[in-house]
Amino acid sequence: MNSILPDAAPIEGGLLGRVQYWFACFFAVGWTGVVCGGLYYQFVKWEYPCPLCIVQRMFMLLAAIGAVVIIRKGMTGAVSGRDYMMGWGMALVAVLCGGFASWRQTMLHILPGDKGYGSTAFGLHLYVWAWILFMASVLAVGLVLAFAHSTADRTLPTGGAYRAVGLFAIGFLALVLAVNTVAVFFEEGFHWFLPDDPVRYQLPHDLGILD
Repeated sequence: MNSILPDAAPIEGGLLGRVQYWFACFFAVGWTGVVCGGLYYQFVKWEYPCPLCIVQRMFMLLAAIGAVVIIRKGMTGAVSGRDYMMGWGMALVAVLCGGFASWRQTMLHILPGDKGYGSTAFGLHLYVWAWILFMASVLAVGLVLAFAHSTADRTLPTGGAYRAVGLFAIGFLALVLAVNTVAVFFEEGFHWFLPDDPVRYQLPHDLGILD
């Protein structure tokens, strides 16, 4: 008499559903790794991130959090259409806003003779690479959203490599979020705004450790 329960049960199988899950893991770990690259330039090459750099990192981490929504649901055995929309929707907003921030920083240094801010990687400044990755992510998220209707509510494995990689992606993101939060506070100190061209870590000066 009650046909609701059978219809609500996850559908068996689905290669595309597994591909979506692995892509979400790749997306989360990828963006978290990009933020790690920025932290490398900050603490190894001793380059102070500017306000726009910090904004771009925030949107990178927000994009990764959107993918983690998919990962967490996938680890329970299935991802609903609502979860896909929430997770990838969050990621799409993040990469669009991050793309605008990186485009803005690129335009600030577009004039001939302008050496740009910070060092380069493979001939391009980090904010230019960020813009390229943000735009590529807009396309990628759009594609996976286009197939979300055929991958929702499909059963997914909940153990083995699926769980291990999912837990790694979540833990990696949590660690980098914490490190980035401390790094920003260390640079900004007890102030609302960062200077356009930071030249020091402000927190030790605010605490009187350095003069």
